[in-house]
Amino acid sequence: MSTTDAFPLGASTTLAELARDPHPHLARLRAAEPVSWLPELNGWLVTRRDLAVDVMRDSAGFTVDDPRFSTAQVVGPSMLSLDGAEHVRHREPFAAPFRPREVHDGFAAFIEGETDRLITALEPDGGAELRRTFAGPLAVAVVTEALGLAGATTDTVLAWYDTIVRAVSDITEGLAAAPEGAAAYAELRAAVEATIADRHTSSLLLSAAGRLTPPEVASNAAVMMFGGIETTEAMITNALLHLLGDPGQLALVRADPALLDGAVEESLRLEPGAAVVDRYATRDVVLGPAAVRRGDLVSVSLTGANRDPAVFPDPDRFDVRRSNARLQLGFAHGPHHCIAAHLARLETRIALRRLLGRLPALRLDPDRPAAPHGLVFRKPPSLHVRW
Repeated sequence: MSTTDAFPLGASTTLAELARDPHPHLARLRAAEPVSWLPELNGWLVTRRDLAVDVMRDSAGFTVDDPRFSTAQVVGPSMLSLDGAEHVRHREPFAAPFRPREVHDGFAAFIEGETDRLITALEPDGGAELRRTFAGPLAVAVVTEALGLAGATTDTVLAWYDTIVRAVSDITEGLAAAPEGAAAYAELRAAVEATIADRHTSSLLLSAAGRLTPPEVASNAAVMMFGGIETTEAMITNALLHLLGDPGQLALVRADPALLDGAVEESLRLEPGAAVVDRYATRDVVLGPAAVRRGDLVSVSLTGANRDPAVFPDPDRFDVRRSNARLQLGFAHGPHHCIAAHLARLETRIALRRLLGRLPALRLDPDRPAAPHGLVFRKPPSLHVRW
């Protein structure tokens, strides 16, 4: 029996369906083919949470260090695309500011100030598109502050980020990346190298340059900016969509602000900004119902794992009181767990608290509906609100 015949649901699943509305397709795959061969992906898709954790935890059996890894094709080797000792060497110089206590002490006041500045600029208008006028600029401000990147405006960084995301997404979908991706990364790399060349300043980039070469600092800065902007912009935008779209849950949060943390985790569970992570099998292995061969692409659906009913009862419901929402895998798992997860949570929590507190009757614009979209990175293209 061919692989396609053995996995009929996977054979009939298209990438367009997974970009548009993945949840019903992932639910069927998770129930019947929790590891399934998707011809359009030319690889395996893992949708069950326990199997997803097994893959992400086992960096010896399932590696990111492969020439097909999409992000590395755009920005070169980095902590995101290396395993073992090389992964540790690239990651460790960036880790210290992103530990829990350091995040709060180092960034809370800055995030609060940036959040208030952005809201003050929007407040008189009575309505706005919040993804690009609020969530994106906030994420850029925080990640450039964290890295100490000098000489780049918010608009410039957002333009780099958009172009690099598009290039990575094209590669993941089996398309050729447009040359703009390489050009955007070249500009980012030049800004990083200019920052570390200025020995009269203090920054995380300059500190990392004491342990990594300038090209290594640049590639890791790129993936941190890429992840820091993408993760946080998506977290804020998706959380607003979930909360404002569910008046009952919004009322609970307004009545008890302590539930805001639960709302953030639950939104990340329902719609993680990074929908999939890719690995490559280093040996033949049986994974669930699948006989995976050495070299095969194994794509872990974080979106699918996060709605596994064996872990999350009534998984399609947004429930800010869900007791185990932090078991969500939106920041991945294992050695490649998101280095700045605590910072992304802090940004989202502050952003939501300030928006709900300062903009009375904040609500979705009924004339401009929003829905998440994307195969690899999922969020609404725009989020129009009124207050």
